[in-house]
Amino acid sequence: MNAASPPIAIARVQGSFTPGPAFDFRAIPPALIKREAAPRRTKIWEFGANLHCSIIGTCLSTAELRQILRKAGVPTADCSDHELHKVAVGLAARQDDAGRLLHKALDHRHKLTVSQFAKADTDAALLALWRDAVRRGDIPSAYWATLTHPLTSPAIVREAFGDVHMLSHMVGSANRADLKRLCALENEKAALEARIERQQQALHEAIVTRDRQIEALRQALAERIVTRTPDSHAPDETPLFGLIADRERRLAAETRRRVAAEERLALAVKDRDAERSRRIAAETVCDALREELAATEAAAEPDAASPMRLDGISILYVGGRPGQIAHIRATVESLGATLLHHDGGIENHQVLLAGLTSRCDVAVFPVDCVSHDAARNIKALCRKADKRYLPLRSVGVASLLAALRSWESPAMADPGAIHWIPEA
Repeated sequence: MNAASPPIAIARVQGSFTPGPAFDFRAIPPALIKREAAPRRTKIWEFGANLHCSIIGTCLSTAELRQILRKAGVPTADCSDHELHKVAVGLAARQDDAGRLLHKALDHRHKLTVSQFAKADTDAALLALWRDAVRRGDIPSAYWATLTHPLTSPAIVREAFGDVHMLSHMVGSANRADLKRLCALENEKAALEARIERQQQALHEAIVTRDRQIEALRQALAERIVTRTPDSHAPDETPLFGLIADRERRLAAETRRRVAAEERLALAVKDRDAERSRRIAAETVCDALREELAATEAAAEPDAASPMRLDGISILYVGGRPGQIAHIRATVESLGATLLHHDGGIENHQVLLAGLTSRCDVAVFPVDCVSHDAARNIKALCRKADKRYLPLRSVGVASLLAALRSWESPAMADPGAIHWIPEA
């Protein structure tokens, strides 16, 4: 950083975090880009201050941001991710070594997409590339390439900024679609169980009727043999033994059919039990999704009767996907809590888990996106420190909100009253 640059300071705010008012898109001034008339790619310090936060939070991961700020001379060891984000947003507006370092890092991080977007020679072509990237879910690289493109207009900037802002509202929609599919699956399973029940009843009635007929024929044959006279062996003997042989053949055939019917019945019972197990599992997932949806909607509704608050709570999130951590952090901080993150051992060494556990009030980890070693370590550390841990059903804000909502209680006001959950 050059000598003319003002010193970099990191402000720490004691107490709970109070979220600001909802952002109004109409408050974005017309001059979003401050550059010369000649068409060229926009530098990060030439954007309006309203765009710096979304650029830093969307286009750079937490690990990348820490590495960049260390190069810029910012002490990052004792700073939270939120504090470093605020520092980076402030540096983005300065045309000095730190601002140029941020711009260079963003260009290097999204080099391929910037090259692809550079082929757009009209506003319409640029807007089409952005909308295609949104459909494919390639938001970070496309956002930086769109904002810095020489042909970017304030209208394109507003649309891109609005799309990024609306990504936070897509979790609820995804959960509703999952619930709809689960309801259809439950109806299908109920119809299949009813069909199996009818088949079992029909097989049972057929077997009972057949056994009664066989028993009646046996009794009739026994009575006929007993009532025969000794001298009735001549002409009557052949028809009688023919009838006996016919009855024996029919009995053998009925016996084979009975065995086959019993095998089919056993298979039907097995299929029914398997379907019942799958239905129970689906109902469990459905209940979890309903809880996650309720928690997400409660957190997203500012006028809720009893909005969830986590003021003063420090949450350690272990594992997850790097692209979702920024959104999870923003959601947790909007509830008044502080988020600590450890990627489970991909880039962060697992030795760091002990220090992070000592700083948090509760630890959470998604069971579908965390290593077995990291999960075992965090459980052992929480037991040792007498702190609570919450396994999450899946990655994402919805599962986290549902777990925190079930955990919310008056005991949260006293971190010393929190205890870990024994393993099932």
